[in-house]
Amino acid sequence: MPAPKNTFKQALKDKRTQIGFWQALANPYTVEISADAGYDWLLLDGEHAPNDVPLLMAQLQAMKGSSSHAVIRPPIGETWMVKQMLDIGAQTLLIPMVESKEQAETMVKAVRYPPHGVRGVGAALARASRFNRIPDYLQTANEEICLLLQIESRAGLAALDAIAAVDGVDGVFIGPADLAADMGYLGKPGAPEVQAEVEKALLKIQSHGKAAGILIGDLALARRYVDLGASFVAIGNDVTLFANATSKLLADFNAAQPSKGAGEAKVY
Repeated sequence: MPAPKNTFKQALKDKRTQIGFWQALANPYTVEISADAGYDWLLLDGEHAPNDVPLLMAQLQAMKGSSSHAVIRPPIGETWMVKQMLDIGAQTLLIPMVESKEQAETMVKAVRYPPHGVRGVGAALARASRFNRIPDYLQTANEEICLLLQIESRAGLAALDAIAAVDGVDGVFIGPADLAADMGYLGKPGAPEVQAEVEKALLKIQSHGKAAGILIGDLALARRYVDLGASFVAIGNDVTLFANATSKLLADFNAAQPSKGAGEAKVY
């Protein structure tokens, strides 16, 4: 029996658009709710959310059986950290702050077993192999790992051709918020100067035969990126959605006029 099929990786190969949603509340319950909403993928964020390895594993468990695919973003691209993410069962990783071909090559080695890489052989103890109940896991795991690299600086853009050309990289993701800050437009990822670089980068990634991805809360821009060929696009995050909804609920209450009739009360 081989390693589980990575349907997300196959979808990227087939150039099928995958729409995603960011998970930063660091809670298996909210991840479980989101996993049944119909998104193709959910990003479990270990970089900017208060997540650790056991908590990320709990969120993977909460997604089990759903149609959404889990993508984990570790805090940084370190080989030992990548090993932990893979062993708890992640098959797709998004590595932040990649700025060189050398970093890209290091991450390719980190997600592969020897002799093609340096991933530690501890599958017998790992959730990834269903605790050694997948007999062919070691022989088949490499093919089902999807490696996505995140470019979010001017240095990354300058090295984009070299990064995207690395064999074993499945996709490259543009981070507009950090890129905007590095370009001098802190908090303004929608600035025309930033958007011009983003669009050029998305096209450049595809010219190397790699999947292009991005996170953007502006739905019109998200549609624009899909039209440009971006194949994995996240359109929002749970923190902002919840924060906006709670603020709006209170504002709506304060603006509401008393009802003249009893009406029907909502029961939760």
